Amino acid sequence: MNRASLIDFTLLAAIWGSSFLFMRLATVEFGALPTAAVRVAVASVFLLPLLLMRGLGPQLRRNWKPVFAIGVLNSGIPFACFAFALLSITTGLSAILNATVPLFGAVVAWFWLKDRLTASRVLGLAVGFAGVAMLAWDKASFKPDASGIAPGWAVMACLLGTLCYGVAAIAAKRYLTGLPALVTATGSQLGATLGMALPALWFWPAQVPGLQAWLAVIAVGVVCTGIAYILYFRLIEQTGPARALAVTFLVPVFAVIYGMLFLGEKVTGWMLLCGLVIVCGTALSTGLLKLPGRAVKTAA
Repeated sequence: MNRASLIDFTLLAAIWGSSFLFMRLATVEFGALPTAAVRVAVASVFLLPLLLMRGLGPQLRRNWKPVFAIGVLNSGIPFACFAFALLSITTGLSAILNATVPLFGAVVAWFWLKDRLTASRVLGLAVGFAGVAMLAWDKASFKPDASGIAPGWAVMACLLGTLCYGVAAIAAKRYLTGLPALVTATGSQLGATLGMALPALWFWPAQVPGLQAWLAVIAVGVVCTGIAYILYFRLIEQTGPARALAVTFLVPVFAVIYGMLFLGEKVTGWMLLCGLVIVCGTALSTGLLKLPGRAVKTAA
């Protein structure tokens, strides 16, 4: 990465680390689906005027179908999954699970793009998913806790969200290459807003959420979605999906710090150990760390 990309990378990690805190504050009053829907709607309202002022509306109109579809996959579904999970598990744990995104991205690239995997990358996938299994096993109970949601289902929701992120990153590189980051970011949030509108209205809370919940969902919409996705799609364009997805290595560090400072969450040694295993496996699987070996070919 050049200096500008490295700055974007670090800033994006700090911003996305705070998203778990804001979603936690919002989802307890809004619920999972409304939180996700309001988040992408706020991001759309923030981004659309910027897009129009820069005269990029025609590019969005020409490419709206793939951009909208990737928006549902990259924003709508994952945001709902993590909002649901945060009703039961801590922001730190959900952020560590979020670090599996590059693992899924590597698997998708292997099967979809016929990306070549060296022995070290295959080993990385095995190590990374072993770390996920270790972490998930500690939360394997499918009995509802005080929140009414079983921690096991919360973990599964996080993993579904990370799978969607991985697929969407590869799809963005394949179908949206060449589009300005602002077009991709705005269009993806508009697509997610349309896709989430009816489910959100169906599950809208009977009691009006308080001021703190509204401020949290506005913050996560403007900063953690609108601004963050401009940085993210710019990173994909400049450095490729594998390196852009590697931002999830650094996100848990910020998320854990925010959770400890503002929510009083505790971080266990087991969480840190599993997180280290996941990060090491992911670094190998994405090629950021390399061991000598032959490439593994996929079937034609």
